[in-house]
Amino acid sequence: MNISLAGKRVALIGGAGFIGHNLALALQDKGAEVHIVDSLQVNNLLHFTSSTSTVPNSEMYLRIIHQRMDILRQRGIALHPVDARYYLELGELLNHKIKPHAIVHLAAVAHAGKSNKNPYSTFDHSLRTLENALDCARGQVEQFIYFSSSMVYGNFKTPEVSEDHELNPIGIYGALKLSGEKIVIAYQQVFDLPYTIIRPSALYGPRCVSRRVGQVFIENALEGKELRVDGDGQEKLDFTYIKDLVEGICLTIGNPKAMNQTFNVTYGGSRSIQDLIDVVKAEFPEIDVKFQERDKLMPFRGTLSVDKARDLLGYEPAYPIEKGFREYIEWYREFDRSKPVPEVVTA
Repeated sequence: MNISLAGKRVALIGGAGFIGHNLALALQDKGAEVHIVDSLQVNNLLHFTSSTSTVPNSEMYLRIIHQRMDILRQRGIALHPVDARYYLELGELLNHKIKPHAIVHLAAVAHAGKSNKNPYSTFDHSLRTLENALDCARGQVEQFIYFSSSMVYGNFKTPEVSEDHELNPIGIYGALKLSGEKIVIAYQQVFDLPYTIIRPSALYGPRCVSRRVGQVFIENALEGKELRVDGDGQEKLDFTYIKDLVEGICLTIGNPKAMNQTFNVTYGGSRSIQDLIDVVKAEFPEIDVKFQERDKLMPFRGTLSVDKARDLLGYEPAYPIEKGFREYIEWYREFDRSKPVPEVVTA
């Protein structure tokens, strides 16, 4: 079933991030009217301009974020700098100005390590924003789309997991994502708010600043640094290129078959960290690799079955790591590292 997005108003809460801005571009290409709601605080502009930021390559990430903003501005996509933690401001924006047909909730501290180190901030930017968005959405929107994570499964019991696999997350991040799923389902039960839950895995692609494993590999390779691997390299992840993910999300919006459903939206085939290293080394043959102790709070994962998304939505991922990471590496090579950091003007 081909669902037209022409004229659909879609609000992306936390939409100025890696996933959100890519999704905004794809939705606009399909004719949707896109509105981004983002405070620009979490892993975004205000964080990287802070004098307390100690993130490696933070100046480069600031340039990347400015590139995101430039693209959104050039495309005429509305960006509303509203903090979703503030209920009244969010409600005024959503219900009286944007009046969206669908809300996609992306706001979160999207990093397991950061979540475990700062649970309060993670709760504040993840569950508090979610509850506010849900409460503003009830009786107002046709569909609420929530971004969860493959981390809700915890350790995979089988090499491939479907959406009905046991949910037993490890650590703060996975627990909060699962809590979010339960709250979303509860709003449907109590207020008849249609929802769709998305579980992505091991995302990668242009203009990411979250320091995911593939991103760090490429940046180190470009700088001639060694690749540091947690574990022995045989662990498998379902690496998912951003283009596959956003195409899957677009297939859910306004789709009756997506209502009140949960979907794995991934590549649908896990690959080992060593496979990823081989792809990177094919582009950077001289790079050394160092193996180190694995993080005990990271679950052992594998393939997420996308059969449900394929059958109900017509989802067909197209980017194995050999294709996706080569495109990602090429984007980095074209990115102008020598361009000065734009001046940030503050009031």
